[in-house]
Amino acid sequence: MLHVSPPEQPAQEPTARELIAMTTTFRLRFVAGAVLIGAAVCTAAGPVHAQQPGRANAPDSPMRRANRLDTEGKTTEARVIFQQLIDSAATPAARAAAQRAMAMSYAFDGDCANTAKYEQMVIDYWKTREQAEPQNAFYQQGEMANEAARVCIDAGDLDTAERLYRLGYELGTKEPAPQTHPRSLWDYRLAHAMGRLAARRGDRAAADREVAAARRILDSDPEMAAQQERFFPYLVGYVALYTNDLPTAEAEFEKAIALRGNERDPFMHALLGVTYERMGRADDARAMYQKAYELSTSHNPPAAFARPFAREKLGLPKGA
Repeated sequence: MLHVSPPEQPAQEPTARELIAMTTTFRLRFVAGAVLIGAAVCTAAGPVHAQQPGRANAPDSPMRRANRLDTEGKTTEARVIFQQLIDSAATPAARAAAQRAMAMSYAFDGDCANTAKYEQMVIDYWKTREQAEPQNAFYQQGEMANEAARVCIDAGDLDTAERLYRLGYELGTKEPAPQTHPRSLWDYRLAHAMGRLAARRGDRAAADREVAAARRILDSDPEMAAQQERFFPYLVGYVALYTNDLPTAEAEFEKAIALRGNERDPFMHALLGVTYERMGRADDARAMYQKAYELSTSHNPPAAFARPFAREKLGLPKGA
């Protein structure tokens, strides 16, 4: 059964891969923090692999090894490593980073419930950071809820996805002044999510209303739109795909993957492959599934869906 939905920002991201910082100061601070957290996770994994100084980002580090196992479809093996990283984490931040990785491991199996369980643990960590770094803490709480929601909509658990998207909005909009992420960003993300959910539920009229709302929000905040505009064709294409308007889906997804920042998004390529397949264009669909498979090497929601989905479509064995 097909279950598809678009990248939030990921997290991408998961993975902080798609965190959208609205000020240069915040971007630099977040990247620096992410590096430190990642290093802490990797160096804390005594029971898994003793890390030497400077080897936190080595290809054979426990975190990277476990991530690679997930992309190969060996999720049970990966989770043994992630659990050891959680158990041996030297700091709360390192533990939260490993818990987020565990959430994504379950995402590779389409396991909404366990993904949400571990993302909640990460949210709980960021709650402890509200006094020390309130802007980042509330933003991260919203991000984690949205990341879990993304996995759940892809897995077909629409009610849980809606609950988590609304939770993400509630948490993210608690960010105090001076805000590093405007409320319009969260308004846009919620409209985007509600449009996809409406399409999945077969309610084209409601989906169209949310698409129109998302367009108005983008137009109202050019600064925010500069970062988020590239996700709009994706929304239009998604709604079209799930309401069987295949020509529109084709046009919008082709537009989406041509935009800077989307050209290596495996999920968008998978969606275009689905569109081609439903149009009876088997060769084009297979080529797009191959592209999606090759692009899905990250450890985040787009890859967590696209990798196993494309593997099945291409008839590839796990570990390929």
